Amino acid sequence: MRFGTPVSASALRVQRAPLASILDPATLGTPPLGALAYGQPAQPAWVSGVDAPLLAGDDAMADFWLSGGRIDSGRSGAAHWRTDGHWMLGSIDLHEDGQGLEQASEAAYRDLFQALRDAGCPQLQRVWNYLPRINEDGGGLERYRQFNMGRQKAFIDAGHAVYEGAPAACALGVQRGALSIRFLAGQRAPLAIENPRQVSAYRYPSAYGPRPPTFSRAALAEIGDGQVALFISGTASIVGHATVHPDDVAEQTRETLRNLSVIVQAASERGSARYELGMLHPVVYVRHVADTPRVREVLAEALGPDADFLRHAVYLQADICRQDLLVEIEAHAVASGVLHA
Repeated sequence: MRFGTPVSASALRVQRAPLASILDPATLGTPPLGALAYGQPAQPAWVSGVDAPLLAGDDAMADFWLSGGRIDSGRSGAAHWRTDGHWMLGSIDLHEDGQGLEQASEAAYRDLFQALRDAGCPQLQRVWNYLPRINEDGGGLERYRQFNMGRQKAFIDAGHAVYEGAPAACALGVQRGALSIRFLAGQRAPLAIENPRQVSAYRYPSAYGPRPPTFSRAALAEIGDGQVALFISGTASIVGHATVHPDDVAEQTRETLRNLSVIVQAASERGSARYELGMLHPVVYVRHVADTPRVREVLAEALGPDADFLRHAVYLQADICRQDLLVEIEAHAVASGVLHA
């Protein structure tokens, strides 16, 4: 789809493209609903940056969300958002300012849920979380676990699902800056997908923290014009609830692909839309920069160098939610079909 090409008023489209080329006004046409720019701070007001380093000299890429309706914008506390009345994209950048990550996370998500109410798009579809120093001790408790405590409390207080029906999400570590949250919401609740090879994240035992993570392994959403979007959460080398293949980035990458394959199959069984691993548009997060060539090599061996997966992949350096995880992959795909009732 060319930028500026109309879509129906209630439809949503996502397109991955180089950031620099699309910011050219002659190419862009009408500004999209919003964009998520990988490896870059925010540029125009409708672009939300993911300020994690790009790997291997890749060009800055972005996912552009296109809509057919008039775009309105607003602010709810720390949350900035844009909506067409059917869909909304929002962003939050909140510095901790001495209050602690648990409190900052709760405050950020409180503003997120207020934004959903203010924009009239009550159903959270997909969330991207970027936490400074995710694996560091935060005063007796790892910072990721502090984040999970604040996030879940906000979900409960807002009356949103913290178990079955939670949105797709990822949480990655960055080295600097604010707690950054990007989110997509709409009018209808997505269909949550779990991975039968894994314990659902929201059912993790207490060994992983006082409150478990609040997300589903994936979510399906009908986005209009007979299209169904698959949003896959951050996926890593976990079987059951345990990390497997510690210290082996190649095997962790292969295990991650096995988990992605199972999620894709599970999603294809929930409606008439059909997904394949090779059609995903992924973001690949690598903990150690030096591991990037090996990760790329394993992906090419498994999928073939000409797979859409490889051609559209974005590689970023980021810390993963567990210190023994070396790689994580999140992704999306769109296919024609409908969801089963």
